[in-house]
Amino acid sequence: MNRLITGIALLALAATSPSCANPAADAAKAVTSEAAARPKPPADSAAAETLRVTGDNSRIEFVGSKVTGSEGGRFEKFSGTVYLVEAAPEKSRVEIAIDMNSVATDSGGLAEHLKTADFFDAPKFPEATFVTTDIRPGGEKGATHTVTGNLDLHGVKKAVTFPATIKVDTAAATLDAEFAISRKDFGIMYAGRANDLIRDEVLIKLHVRAPRADRSSRS
Repeated sequence: MNRLITGIALLALAATSPSCANPAADAAKAVTSEAAARPKPPADSAAAETLRVTGDNSRIEFVGSKVTGSEGGRFEKFSGTVYLVEAAPEKSRVEIAIDMNSVATDSGGLAEHLKTADFFDAPKFPEATFVTTDIRPGGEKGATHTVTGNLDLHGVKKAVTFPATIKVDTAAATLDAEFAISRKDFGIMYAGRANDLIRDEVLIKLHVRAPRADRSSRS
């Protein structure tokens, strides 16, 4: 009897272990909807500053999880542009292109699996893109803004809305965001093993830092 009680206690402990927790559980939830037919150009686009986003100055990371634990990953190759108008995020636009073959994880075998048809199907869909369509002041969980844009991933294009903290100063424009998104919204359906199922929600972590030109050199 004592062994049975001990066994039940160990199972209960394992079920509540942090390694089994859903890392996306407490994150803001992204809202997906039909993609905008055509993203609006930034207001007064002729006057926009063009700021570059690369893997050298920014990070695109994610955390996926199963019943037994979680693992983080990142994309090492991506590029983009911030069209910054009057230093105002609401008048500006962001465009990002991600090389899906550049996915990396702490477990090399996992990265290779993510490239297959079970997940990203990188040979068929080698690039994902995101283009903002609306940036509004205010957002949940203390965010400064709410961002909406068209995300084209795994051959599926949808509008995604999420909270973000955006700052613009003389050195750079930055965007930081952490939110959960359902992989199934983009046709990524692989369930995992029957005894180790993969959760639908994936935690996305963005840190974009787009340096500005030296403002002191401008008249």
